[in-house]
Amino acid sequence: MSVLSSSIARAASIPAYRRTGSLRDVEHIVVLMQENRSFDHYFGTMRGVRGYGDPHPAVLRNGNPVWRQPSGKHLKKEVLPFRPDLDNLGLAFLQDIDHGWETQHDAFAHGNHDRWVPAKGTPVTMAHLRRQDIPFHYALADAFTVCDAYHCSMLGPTDPNRYYLWTGWAGNNGKGRGPVISNAEAGYRWKTYPQRLQKAGVSWRIYQDTGSGLNRKHNWGFDFLHPYIGNYGDNSLLYFDAFQHAKPSSALYRKARTGTDVKNSGTLFDQLTHAVQNDKLPQISWIVAPEAFTEHPNWPTEYGAWYISQVLQALTSNPEVWSKTVLFLTYDENDGFFDHQVPPYPNVGHLNGDSTVSLANELYTGTDGSHGPYGLGIRVPMTVISPWSTGGWVCSETFDHTSIIRFMERRFGVPEPNITQWRRTVCGDLTSAFDFSGSPSPAPTLPPGPPEPTTDDKRHPDAHGVHPPAHQRVPRQEPGTRPARPLDYHLKVDLRVTRHRLAFTLANDGRRGAHLQARSRDLRGAPFSYTLGGGRTLKPELEADGGFDVSFHGPNGYFRRFAGNTRQPLLEVRGRREGRHLVLTLHGRSDHPLHVHVADAYGPDRTVHLGGHGRKRVRIPVADTHGWYDVLLTVRDHPHYKRGLAGHFESGRASTSDPQLGR
Repeated sequence: MSVLSSSIARAASIPAYRRTGSLRDVEHIVVLMQENRSFDHYFGTMRGVRGYGDPHPAVLRNGNPVWRQPSGKHLKKEVLPFRPDLDNLGLAFLQDIDHGWETQHDAFAHGNHDRWVPAKGTPVTMAHLRRQDIPFHYALADAFTVCDAYHCSMLGPTDPNRYYLWTGWAGNNGKGRGPVISNAEAGYRWKTYPQRLQKAGVSWRIYQDTGSGLNRKHNWGFDFLHPYIGNYGDNSLLYFDAFQHAKPSSALYRKARTGTDVKNSGTLFDQLTHAVQNDKLPQISWIVAPEAFTEHPNWPTEYGAWYISQVLQALTSNPEVWSKTVLFLTYDENDGFFDHQVPPYPNVGHLNGDSTVSLANELYTGTDGSHGPYGLGIRVPMTVISPWSTGGWVCSETFDHTSIIRFMERRFGVPEPNITQWRRTVCGDLTSAFDFSGSPSPAPTLPPGPPEPTTDDKRHPDAHGVHPPAHQRVPRQEPGTRPARPLDYHLKVDLRVTRHRLAFTLANDGRRGAHLQARSRDLRGAPFSYTLGGGRTLKPELEADGGFDVSFHGPNGYFRRFAGNTRQPLLEVRGRREGRHLVLTLHGRSDHPLHVHVADAYGPDRTVHLGGHGRKRVRIPVADTHGWYDVLLTVRDHPHYKRGLAGHFESGRASTSDPQLGR
């Protein structure tokens, strides 16, 4: 077995410390934030996650599913996700794609999510990898827990996303030289989370290489001529005045402006191993890699795999320390790579919708770019690696980079006031990705890993021949499910049709806040963004006259579709959970009998005969599908009428991923 695979096996086999059976058993939190990959780009074909097999993708303004991104002159052509036809794709130097504030928002297209190719200027935005290309990353996910609804924090580039990681925002209130939407690195003055930890007496450290110097003269650790050393400028604390002006004797300097000197001797892994073996690992650590190992295009993914494996080797070198340690492996933003999930966003500026919570400090109105929402940003990979997250699970709660701070808040009690109310409502705190009371799963079967990269200290040209195939199709997702962590989403969307209005009731019966997007090709003002705090309700009324088709998309595959005609209400449908069934209540609003066809993705179809203004109940079993349901109701002789309901009924217990994925 290779060193790469053995590092996973060792990490997965060490039992968890379970003195209290709670979050209190975690004594060390380690964060390794890599660079610039979207979730679909890496994991879109992975078994049991919301990837390319998503049964209810967003429908674009042109009527096509989100996979078919418009391109070419007048947007008459299209590009679908594709795997580049290159040998050793995990070691290929795929090009970097523009990922600044403007092009990220252009691709997002005010929530329409249909301008990826023209915004990015290249079809490579739709490129993706598969298991055989990045086996180590897939093996990590299969051994631990992957989060398939983790987003970067901003529709923007590296630095401001890392400010969210280290401070909870990007100076959104305009103080301290914020807000920041670019990699300006101009020197900022709002307080960072490490400063709050320091004041509270919580130990912390940045693990990094110093490169040619952690000072302004040497670009704070980014050495363009030597990409295998330094920190690539990814220690974004160094762009804050408090750290730039810190004295060498100060705690801020010692913990954030020192590191290894790889160009002369030793490695970061030696330093980390020494801390672990001597039980000196801080309570919170952040690891910052040299450029060549960050996975930032055009650097190969497998260079990053080797680096991650060395971090795991170091962290598991003392089983007692690892038994109390959590490693969060994630990515600062998506580069310019496509992801099919429209990120949750607040109804700010010209974006329509409503919210039960404050949207303060979530709209950018500065002078450095177009006005728009800060985020959430595009989905990025997040693998939760710890003795409490073994077993190849998926956690589908919505998260972003502030969720990492909130996990630290929960464990060590140090609050971060910069995190907005809207973020705290929509995004969780990552505790749902763990099982602090259960037993560890056995280590999985692992693939061989790539060798240590050849550190030639050189840059390499972009790979040639990266273009879509002549015959395009949506990539196939691996078949099967994976165990799923319990969540706390309990949403309802109902509709009452009147002559000129669609009167919706959006209800959140759970404690966890949630975001819903309503998409429509025929309603003025669409799409609409709705944020529901726990236990809250919204009742939007949308103008309509004649035909309509509206779809609601929410967390963990929640989906509702309402299509019909305001001049013929025909039938109201409500779906509720009753025990181990989805119960559909049908209420006829026509003077004439209706023949209602109920198509069930998991069971036999049925036809229900409903008299004029009649009522009936239809029971759909969900026990065999672990709470998942997916039904479509149509009415004979009324082809435009449709009611679709899909999602998962939460029980507070572990379940499985959506069986529709990868079918």
